[in-house]
Amino acid sequence: MLFLAPMAEAILEKFRQLQTHLQQVLQGKSEVIEKTVATFLAGGHLLLEDYPGVGKTTLASAVAKSLRGSFSRIQFTADLLPGDVLGVRIYRRQDETFEFVSGPVFANIVLADELNRAPPKTQSALLQAMNEISITIDKETRSLPQPFFVIATQNPRGHHGTYPLPESQRDRFMMRLSIGYPDPAVETQILVSHRRDEPLRHMPEIMNPEDILTAQQAVREIEVPPPCLDYMVRLGEGIRRHEEVSIPVSPRGLIALMHASQALAYLRGRTFVDIDTIKFLAPNVLAHRINLRSLTRTHLGEGASTEWIITEFLQKLPVE
Repeated sequence: MLFLAPMAEAILEKFRQLQTHLQQVLQGKSEVIEKTVATFLAGGHLLLEDYPGVGKTTLASAVAKSLRGSFSRIQFTADLLPGDVLGVRIYRRQDETFEFVSGPVFANIVLADELNRAPPKTQSALLQAMNEISITIDKETRSLPQPFFVIATQNPRGHHGTYPLPESQRDRFMMRLSIGYPDPAVETQILVSHRRDEPLRHMPEIMNPEDILTAQQAVREIEVPPPCLDYMVRLGEGIRRHEEVSIPVSPRGLIALMHASQALAYLRGRTFVDIDTIKFLAPNVLAHRINLRSLTRTHLGEGASTEWIITEFLQKLPVE
């Protein structure tokens, strides 16, 4: 097994410290935390989908506190407007000019809390920002600070007052994660740790924006061997040919899978991606990007998710 050069270990150690501290804030969810940090390293955006109260906002806030950069939180509601996210131009009577007042999207880490409570028009305000790290208002393009990381939370579909995320919006997120309820033993530890204080209050600042940008550049240098590239392409092709898939995986989805795999390999101290890493990440990177036809005609049954399609192909797809 090949490992990273000592020069890269210093910054990598900061991300390992981040994992350790996040595990103290969100106990018993080491896999979710590892994938969250990998998304951060890959320069992607994260969608946390689960029931209220399981730690979605806590995880997002803990990541934000670890960075010596700017942070903003947007509480998405039904009456939120795109200008409330991006910013607006205000007329100044004193000098008869228009002044741009930046919105909360101008931050290194943006927490879009309960994103699916806002209508699609407001959700779409994030599309250009998440894809190009810039926004355009009145034909003027403004760059956002880097690194730029959006962590969005959403309640499960069907909850009161929610709107489904459009396909184009879902495709902008590198990963979708579900935290889930803790085991009884872990939940006891959670109660003990919250008896007198909030662990989130003690989350230290671990890194600065320059550390993140340097690490993100190092991630792109991680080797992706030809068999891994071929495996991802065959996985995407297989999903597209599935009779129950109406909207398949796009090339953007496969690029996201590659970058996420590079980031996880870097986080684990490796200099190359392997097939197991791709299999580990594929459901979280690809499942939210596809739509299925009516489930009433299939054997999937009620409550089946798109992750079934990904899991099926991971089991059947041979490694060549």
